[in-house]
Amino acid sequence: MEIKTIGVVGAGTMGAGIAQVAARAGFKVIMRDVEENFVARGQSTIRKNLEREVQKNRLSEQEARDILERITGTVHLADLAACDFVIEAIIEQMPLKKELYRQLDQICPAHTIFASNTSGLSITEMAAATGRPSRFIGMHFFNPVPVMKLVEIIKAAETSPETLEVTRELTGKLGKEYILVNESPLFAVNRILVPMLNEAMFVLMEGVASAQDIDKGMMLGANHPIGPLALCDLIGLDVMLMVTETLYQETGDSKYRPCPLLRKMVRAGHLGRKTGRGFYVYNQ
Repeated sequence: MEIKTIGVVGAGTMGAGIAQVAARAGFKVIMRDVEENFVARGQSTIRKNLEREVQKNRLSEQEARDILERITGTVHLADLAACDFVIEAIIEQMPLKKELYRQLDQICPAHTIFASNTSGLSITEMAAATGRPSRFIGMHFFNPVPVMKLVEIIKAAETSPETLEVTRELTGKLGKEYILVNESPLFAVNRILVPMLNEAMFVLMEGVASAQDIDKGMMLGANHPIGPLALCDLIGLDVMLMVTETLYQETGDSKYRPCPLLRKMVRAGHLGRKTGRGFYVYNQ
């Protein structure tokens, strides 16, 4: 199967990044979001990223223009009828994703493959909302998409070998490396990472060490590029709580229970960098 046009649903941080990578790889891209200003913001993000690449002599001005010309923004879901492969990167709420896929299933031709960029929700459950569960797969990109090399490719219950092979080939054409994952709560990377971040919060809550020393310890003692609590602030504590609760609820295993300190901070509105305060204070 030859892929010429890729649809990206969601023009936020992840969607815009995926659209940029796909267009840079030579694909036509249709990037859709629910409001014109969301689409415009996504296109602006891509433009700024490419301008930075030109300034660093990683791209010529003509190459940057060509990449932008390959991306069409739209608010009309029906425009995705032209796509051979659709990657969804909308908000992490299962009911919204399933409703989106029900609509896409009616709009897109039978050969179109659907891929979700979810960071941990069930690919199998989304696939079951369509009439093409064999042509449904997970493609979990990492943030920032243009920089991070990894894609987790997640096989759902009914993902066909052909769909898997097409997705593997596409991932390579996008300039990414992949790991294969059989569907499981939070997949592989976040299944390992999230409990570690959660445990760092327990260490802080229990007064074992300060936030600064926890982060310094993991950076200098485990060679991490950023400390776990600073990373939580970067991800967003509301997002951290959501994914930790997903892991806890899906497994029913008490070892994954969210740290009470995390819940308290989210209730207080201290969500990390985006609110100016989390485990650290920003914008001072």
